Amino acid sequence: MSTTIVAFFNNKGGVGKTSLVYHLAWMYRDLGFRVVAADLDPQANLTAAFIDEDRLEQLWPDGNHPKTVFGCVQPLIRAIGDIADPHLEYVEYQHQLSLWSEALALLVGDLSLSGFEEQLSEEWPKCMDGDERAFRVISAFWRIMQKTALVHKADVILMDLGPNLGAINRAALIAADYIVVPLSPDLFSLQGLRNLGPTLRRWRENWRERLTRNPADDLELPKGYMQPVGYVVLQHSVRLDRPVKAYNRWIAHIPKVYRDDVLNQPSDDMRSLENDPHCLALLKNYQSLMPMAQEARKPIFHLKPADGAIGSQTNAVKNVYREFEKLAWAIAQRTLIKKSSDLLDSNHF
Repeated sequence: MSTTIVAFFNNKGGVGKTSLVYHLAWMYRDLGFRVVAADLDPQANLTAAFIDEDRLEQLWPDGNHPKTVFGCVQPLIRAIGDIADPHLEYVEYQHQLSLWSEALALLVGDLSLSGFEEQLSEEWPKCMDGDERAFRVISAFWRIMQKTALVHKADVILMDLGPNLGAINRAALIAADYIVVPLSPDLFSLQGLRNLGPTLRRWRENWRERLTRNPADDLELPKGYMQPVGYVVLQHSVRLDRPVKAYNRWIAHIPKVYRDDVLNQPSDDMRSLENDPHCLALLKNYQSLMPMAQEARKPIFHLKPADGAIGSQTNAVKNVYREFEKLAWAIAQRTLIKKSSDLLDSNHF
């Protein structure tokens, strides 16, 4: 039985996607889940959020980076074997309670991963010929993540991706069971939605056609569900000089564009964001808390007075915790994520 993979993806960058994955990974860990955060963005921003430069220098030495996701695909790139066993980087900070020690693991990203793009592109059409190596290359990300989850005994894998529709993201997204779409309330995010929906449907159909041509009975492959479960609106890009009228205009368009283009369910129903069942959350601008959290190398909702969160910021930290807790349970409900102990509290739903 495979572990559920939830991808966070939008064709538009700069919407706070990596920050969202980072905070949700910590929140699921706080809620008692065993989590793998998989960094499949060649920019490796999620890895940089979790790991300081001293440790990154050890993980990214000169050579083939054996402890990163790129190291896992090196045997395939060099045509000397199949995927290598993944390295688990456990993420904690010293003062954290030991109750959930080593509950959060990172599949380390790598800037060199972009070198895998060309091979993924070349092998995609070869799957139609029943080429076993092509299937091993295209399914590499899914098999690496499942190996990681097996070792970690993970309840869920949260996957961060770059903002493009290239071969790396195609291979990563066919590995996903579910997709959460982070958005900013602007024209560019809406255009990203319009590109995303048709592309996901095409990739899903193309992969299902290829699955019937798998020549190896012992090669387990992803099903390519890629089920959209909703969107999260993040207001990181809100500026003081931005007209409120324009902001409200883009907010009002999101529900219809998501239904029309992502779900392929055209409708004249102009429901509001607040009444849209596909809206998982509307997260507020974090203002001064985000740089404070980055300096402390911890999620916003773990900030303490010693980190500088004092006065009104103490209440803001508590509010952020409640927002992310609610979002985490909403995603868990829609993606059927369950803890290994099977002790989900139904009151959360």
